[in-house]
Amino acid sequence: WILRKKVLPQHTDHAGVMWHGAYLNWLEESRVDALGKSGVSYADLAASGYEMPVVNLNIKYLSSLHHGNEVTLQSFLLPQQGIKFSWQTNFLKTDGSSSAQAIVDLVLVRKIENNFRAVRRLPDNLREAFSNLRKGSSY
Repeated sequence: WILRKKVLPQHTDHAGVMWHGAYLNWLEESRVDALGKSGVSYADLAASGYEMPVVNLNIKYLSSLHHGNEVTLQSFLLPQQGIKFSWQTNFLKTDGSSSAQAIVDLVLVRKIENNFRAVRRLPDNLREAFSNLRKGSSY
Protein backbone atom coordinates (compact mmCIF):
# COMPACT_ATOMS: atom_id res chain seq x y z
CA TRP A 1 0.00 0.00 0.00
CA ILE A 2 1.05 3.56 -0.56
CA LEU A 3 1.13 6.68 1.62
CA ARG A 4 2.42 9.98 0.27
CA LYS A 5 3.99 12.53 2.61
CA LYS A 6 5.90 15.80 2.44
CA VAL A 7 8.76 16.68 4.77
CA LEU A 8 7.60 19.70 6.77
CA PRO A 9 9.58 21.89 9.20
CA GLN A 10 8.32 19.91 12.22
CA HIS A 11 9.88 16.74 10.73
CA THR A 12 13.38 18.23 10.51
CA ASP A 13 16.32 19.11 12.70
CA HIS A 14 17.98 22.55 12.77
CA ALA A 15 19.75 21.81 9.45
CA GLY A 16 16.52 21.00 7.60
CA VAL A 17 17.25 17.26 7.49
CA MET A 18 14.42 14.90 8.44
CA TRP A 19 14.90 13.90 12.08
CA HIS A 20 15.21 10.13 12.66
CA GLY A 21 12.27 10.08 15.10
CA ALA A 22 9.88 11.48 12.48
CA TYR A 23 10.19 8.24 10.53
CA LEU A 24 8.45 6.42 13.40
CA ASN A 25 5.35 8.61 13.15
CA TRP A 26 5.09 7.98 9.41
CA LEU A 27 5.54 4.23 9.88
CA GLU A 28 2.67 4.15 12.35
CA GLU A 29 0.49 6.39 10.18
CA SER A 30 1.09 4.07 7.25
CA ARG A 31 0.11 0.94 9.23
CA VAL A 32 -2.97 2.54 10.79
CA ASP A 33 -4.11 3.96 7.45
CA ALA A 34 -3.62 0.71 5.54
CA LEU A 35 -5.31 -1.44 8.17
CA GLY A 36 -8.26 0.96 8.30
CA LYS A 37 -8.66 0.94 4.53
CA SER A 38 -8.51 -2.84 4.52
CA GLY A 39 -11.48 -3.07 6.87
CA VAL A 40 -10.29 -2.82 10.49
CA SER A 41 -9.64 0.43 12.32
CA TYR A 42 -7.17 0.52 15.20
CA ALA A 43 -9.92 2.12 17.31
CA ASP A 44 -12.23 -0.86 16.67
CA LEU A 45 -9.36 -3.24 17.38
CA ALA A 46 -8.72 -1.57 20.76
CA ALA A 47 -12.44 -1.44 21.58
CA SER A 48 -12.53 -5.22 21.05
CA GLY A 49 -9.75 -5.67 23.63
CA TYR A 50 -6.89 -6.13 21.15
CA GLU A 51 -3.63 -4.22 20.74
CA MET A 52 -0.68 -4.58 18.36
CA PRO A 53 2.47 -3.47 20.21
CA VAL A 54 5.76 -3.07 18.39
CA VAL A 55 8.25 -5.73 19.52
CA ASN A 56 11.07 -4.92 17.11
CA LEU A 57 11.96 -2.01 14.85
CA ASN A 58 14.79 -1.68 12.36
CA ILE A 59 15.35 1.35 10.13
CA LYS A 60 18.17 1.49 7.60
CA TYR A 61 18.85 5.09 6.58
CA LEU A 62 20.23 5.26 3.04
CA SER A 63 20.12 8.96 2.14
CA SER A 64 18.82 12.10 3.80
CA LEU A 65 15.39 13.61 3.34
CA HIS A 66 15.14 17.39 3.53
CA HIS A 67 12.49 19.99 4.20
CA GLY A 68 10.19 20.17 1.18
CA ASN A 69 10.95 16.66 -0.16
CA GLU A 70 7.97 14.60 -1.26
CA VAL A 71 8.16 10.99 -0.12
CA THR A 72 6.20 7.86 -0.97
CA LEU A 73 5.97 5.20 1.69
CA GLN A 74 5.53 1.84 -0.01
CA SER A 75 4.62 -0.86 2.52
CA PHE A 76 4.13 -4.60 2.50
CA LEU A 77 2.91 -7.09 5.06
CA LEU A 78 5.54 -9.82 5.08
CA PRO A 79 4.73 -13.53 5.61
CA GLN A 80 3.76 -14.24 9.20
CA GLN A 81 6.45 -15.75 11.43
CA GLY A 82 4.87 -17.39 14.45
CA ILE A 83 2.90 -14.73 16.30
CA LYS A 84 4.84 -11.83 14.73
CA PHE A 85 3.50 -9.64 11.95
CA SER A 86 6.26 -7.85 10.06
CA TRP A 87 5.60 -4.70 8.03
CA GLN A 88 8.25 -3.57 5.56
CA THR A 89 8.25 0.03 4.40
CA ASN A 90 10.42 1.69 1.77
CA PHE A 91 10.73 5.49 1.83
CA LEU A 92 10.99 6.52 -1.83
CA LYS A 93 12.06 9.90 -3.18
CA THR A 94 10.42 11.39 -6.26
CA ASP A 95 13.23 10.01 -8.44
CA GLY A 96 12.39 6.48 -7.23
CA SER A 97 15.49 6.07 -5.09
CA SER A 98 15.12 4.72 -1.57
CA SER A 99 16.02 7.01 1.30
CA ALA A 100 15.25 4.47 4.04
CA GLN A 101 13.95 0.96 4.59
CA ALA A 102 12.16 -0.15 7.73
CA ILE A 103 10.85 -3.38 9.17
CA VAL A 104 8.48 -3.21 12.11
CA ASP A 105 7.47 -6.38 13.96
CA LEU A 106 4.22 -6.41 15.91
CA VAL A 107 2.26 -9.02 17.83
CA LEU A 108 -1.45 -9.17 18.38
CA VAL A 109 -2.37 -9.28 22.07
CA ARG A 110 -5.70 -9.34 23.86
CA LYS A 111 -6.44 -7.87 27.24
CA ILE A 112 -7.73 -10.51 29.63
CA GLU A 113 -8.51 -9.04 33.02
CA ASN A 114 -5.45 -6.84 33.70
CA ASN A 115 -2.99 -8.77 31.52
CA PHE A 116 -2.23 -8.92 27.83
CA ARG A 117 -1.81 -12.30 26.17
CA ALA A 118 -0.48 -13.09 22.72
CA VAL A 119 -3.16 -14.14 20.25
CA ARG A 120 -2.33 -17.09 18.04
CA ARG A 121 -5.61 -17.26 16.11
CA LEU A 122 -6.66 -14.01 14.45
CA PRO A 123 -10.24 -12.79 14.71
CA ASP A 124 -12.04 -13.22 11.37
CA ASN A 125 -12.14 -9.50 10.55
CA LEU A 126 -8.41 -9.08 11.15
CA ARG A 127 -7.55 -12.25 9.22
CA GLU A 128 -9.54 -10.87 6.26
CA ALA A 129 -7.88 -7.44 6.53
CA PHE A 130 -4.39 -8.99 6.61
CA SER A 131 -5.30 -11.17 3.64
CA ASN A 132 -6.30 -8.05 1.71
CA LEU A 133 -3.03 -6.35 2.64
CA ARG A 134 -0.97 -9.35 1.52
CA LYS A 135 -2.63 -9.19 -1.89
CA GLY A 136 -0.81 -5.91 -2.36
CA SER A 137 -3.80 -3.62 -2.62
CA SER A 138 -2.72 -0.04 -3.11
CA TYR A 139 -4.61 2.62 -1.18
